[in-house]
Amino acid sequence: MSKAISIKQHSNDTPKASYRTHIDIPEKKRTALIALLNQQLADTFDLFSQIKQAHWNVKGMHFIALHELFDKLAEEAEDYTDDIAERATALGGVALGTARMAVAHSRLPEFPGIGIEGSEALAGLIERFALLANSTRAAIDEATELKDADTADLFTGISRGLDKSLWFLEAHLQA
Repeated sequence: MSKAISIKQHSNDTPKASYRTHIDIPEKKRTALIALLNQQLADTFDLFSQIKQAHWNVKGMHFIALHELFDKLAEEAEDYTDDIAERATALGGVALGTARMAVAHSRLPEFPGIGIEGSEALAGLIERFALLANSTRAAIDEATELKDADTADLFTGISRGLDKSLWFLEAHLQA
């Protein structure tokens, strides 16, 4: 028999910092940071799944090169999700990391569910990487305002990686 899980909630359905920690960030700020981390987790997990969708379904003359590139990018995005989730739990929160949770909270547009030609797949991923890179830079600023240099640093590293991946994707479409 499964046991019901109860999470302390704000009125906006965001988990509070609910586990004791000796991290010296006040609970109110930790709660805001956990919400920020969970939003980025939802977007990043969604990006991961959309990269895999492109990986599995890309078609056309450059299939193998794009198939392999998309797989590499998906691995990097998966690493980001792990780092983000672990930071949320380190701050005493709960990482909201299931596929359903990501779908419910992601701000990214949906990727086509059909086979897609290479340049269209690239354009779709470029749009999504750019959106996530931009929101990650905003998350750096928010974490900095909340005086959490560690979370800001985490997002800075992710931002750097997203920008590099965006460069790899855009280079395919640049003359």
